[in-house]
Amino acid sequence: MNEELTNRMLVVVEVTTARPDRPAYHAKVQVLNSRVVAEAKAAGWSVTRVAAADVTPADLSHLTADADALVIVGGEDITPSYYGGTIGYEGETAHFATADEGQIALVQRALALGTPLLGICRGLQIINVALGGTLVQHIDDGIHKNIDVPIDQILSTHDVTLAAGSTLAWSLGRVDISVQSAHHQIVDRLGAGLLAAAHAPDGLIEALEHESAPIVGVQWHPEAPDSPADQLSLLLAGLTAQHDARVRVEAPVTSALAA
Repeated sequence: MNEELTNRMLVVVEVTTARPDRPAYHAKVQVLNSRVVAEAKAAGWSVTRVAAADVTPADLSHLTADADALVIVGGEDITPSYYGGTIGYEGETAHFATADEGQIALVQRALALGTPLLGICRGLQIINVALGGTLVQHIDDGIHKNIDVPIDQILSTHDVTLAAGSTLAWSLGRVDISVQSAHHQIVDRLGAGLLAAAHAPDGLIEALEHESAPIVGVQWHPEAPDSPADQLSLLLAGLTAQHDARVRVEAPVTSALAA
């Protein structure tokens, strides 16, 4: 087998490694992010984990330059100025503008280079904002997030319908799934080249994907411990398939140039 197909490098990009003012929330995020890392390693990826708020955007670009694929995971709300929003909205969380800037640049580079990218929760929103989309700043309906409960009970379970023929439906092998989510913001206007790939029962967008690039985002948390057991592994397998297909297409070109 081509050596490049057996030495895949995945970078998991989180927001920050420290939330001293919110220890319970930080602990929950770490559980979720650690599961992405563990599942990716089990699937054969060489995994690097980087916190976008802990480095400059330039350093983040450098640290991820050799990535064969990227996963941008969940965390705080995106700074509103990046999508034309205003501060002071209901449910507003802390903002990490450095992380926003760095992650938005990663999405734009992934699009330009054809690097496979999976966004989870905030990661989906970063994809949308990076490509010129906007967000609804607050929903409070009890479907997408359990309200007024301890952090360990915040994940809500609900159904999602995937778009038939979508990359996401192909990866998961079905169109009707159950998910766990914990978000209070959603996609409003889709970014350039993005398509809605799934909807919740209330009609809100629960996933998106690019019309031509290997970029997919899910608003839910496949990495949550109580999510369907195969959900995260299937999404990571989709990244693997996208990477391997890209290598196979590029290999003949590289060989021809070397001849």
